Amino acid sequence: MKTRYSSYLRPSTIVLDLLILNLWLYLFIILPDAIRGIEVVNFLLMMNLGWFLSANILGIYHIFRLTKFTRIIKDILKQMLVFSFMAFAFFTIYRINLSENLVDYIFQMLFFLANSVILLRALSYFFIKRYRILGGNFRNVVIVGMAENAKKLADFFESRREYGYRFQGFFSNKETDLPLLGNIDDIPAFAEKINLHQIYCNVGELKVEEINKLIRFAENNLIEIKFIPDPKVDYGQNLVLQYYDYIPVFALREIPFQTDIKWVKRGFDIVFSSFVIIFILSWLIPILGIFIKLESKGPIIFKQKRNGLNNGEFEVYKFRSMYTNGFSDKKQTSVNDQRLTKIGKFIRRTSIDEMPQFINVFLGSMSVVGPRPHPIFLTDQYAKIIDKYMVRHFVKPGVTGLAQIKGFRGEVQGAEQMRNRIRLDKFYIENWSLLLDIEIVIKTFINSFKRNQNVY
Repeated sequence: MKTRYSSYLRPSTIVLDLLILNLWLYLFIILPDAIRGIEVVNFLLMMNLGWFLSANILGIYHIFRLTKFTRIIKDILKQMLVFSFMAFAFFTIYRINLSENLVDYIFQMLFFLANSVILLRALSYFFIKRYRILGGNFRNVVIVGMAENAKKLADFFESRREYGYRFQGFFSNKETDLPLLGNIDDIPAFAEKINLHQIYCNVGELKVEEINKLIRFAENNLIEIKFIPDPKVDYGQNLVLQYYDYIPVFALREIPFQTDIKWVKRGFDIVFSSFVIIFILSWLIPILGIFIKLESKGPIIFKQKRNGLNNGEFEVYKFRSMYTNGFSDKKQTSVNDQRLTKIGKFIRRTSIDEMPQFINVFLGSMSVVGPRPHPIFLTDQYAKIIDKYMVRHFVKPGVTGLAQIKGFRGEVQGAEQMRNRIRLDKFYIENWSLLLDIEIVIKTFINSFKRNQNVY
């Protein structure tokens, strides 16, 4: 008989969260001078409703067997942010006077609430992992097919016992030296014998009629069926299922900035760049401009054509760090480069030379965070020799990026180093979030005070 796995996990998590929430709300209520002029029942109802709404908006109780603990923590922090806005909105609606003491109480409550929920989640997460290692909360699984990806999946099941998969073995119609449980026609009898939960099919090895037969059997017997992509095709790691009417289509990846979420990204860019332009560039340009002009002739702002969104060309702005020369579009800056001015060495080392690019951000040709825009000659050079190089041009280039905070700044020293940059650019594109952007901005600021041997 089939039963739901971990059927009590989600309800018990919700109940424990609500107990913790209401415990801290109760402690908050009984504090002297905490809340005056509002009924306690209304307050508790609204706070619990706010918790449920924030949890459902973000889907924090959708925890799956393969969900990582870091993802759980990020979801909790996101929920606390949304819940905090709802709490302050509640106080505003009921016209509660937010005295200094009350605001302190609120932030203390939110701080301890967040830490309590995280601690509870950590305990339950690692308890369940341990329980699965000891043999509980398991799923019986088999793999149909013997391709390389199928073998790797079997290794994963057997080596990562904390996920609770009991790998029973392989089924295949092909001859092999490896031990098999039988051929594909033997699966129904085996499934009934061991109470099978999941079937993993290697689509590259099976015929269409065999796949359809397995689908019918699985769905008529409440068995989950999953498919392992053909290893001969490079699908990447972010395959997305889309529907055109009722026609399923796989996209190689979802570009987040091609969806409605692009307005979140653009909103962040406008607010951040406006702040930098008004409060930093407004005085930095004239002051730094004097030093640049005193040391050498030429413009204060250096402009250079680079490749941006959809490989289109745009002019990137930088503080001029070199003597005027005719090689800027053909040659990278290198160690002991004679073209650098004294002030230029300083502003490049501290990344101050990049600050005018916030004007690019405000105008819309760049973003605060994204793959760094390479000079056109580098794009022409490496697009020919590095596979998937052009993926980085699905999005706007950034003033800073994931590759930069990982140490890939300054001169590109060979194809291997460029491959590492492209790998990080792809990861950023496929895993973007506003929190990731904020994290990159903070680390960029911290790194600006550190010496990087690749920046000249």
